[in-house]
This record gives sequence, C-alpha cells and structure tokens, in this order.
Amino acid sequence: MSRHIVDHRKSPEGGRLKHFVALEKSHGEEGSHPAARALHERAVTREKSAKLREYVRIERGDTA
Repeated sequence: MSRHIVDHRKSPEGGRLKHFVALEKSHGEEGSHPAARALHERAVTREKSAKLREYVRIERGDTA
C-alpha cells in the first residue's frame, strides 16, 4: 500500500524563498517606492522594559 500524497515530504528546494527572491530581483530597489524602501531598511526598535513587563505579568498569572 502506498502513502497518501499528503504524507510525502516536500522537496527541499525552498519554494517560498525562491519566489521571494524572484520578486525582489524583478521589483527590487529600482522599482520600489521610496517610502516602502525606507520602511524595509529601517532598524527595528523595541522597548526592552515592555518585554520584561509581559514576562512579569505572565508570572503573576494575569491574563490579557
């Protein structure tokens, strides 16, 4: 008895990544809007105390 088609492993070709790279190449920097490019390149800033506050809230047993 053979396996169902869903039970077979996916090929390790990275289909999603391949499509993303193709989009970046075709609609890359020269085709992007300057605002979208600025959002893509900006650094992520996070407040460190917010993470600590959430851990303390969970430890106390408070629910959101």
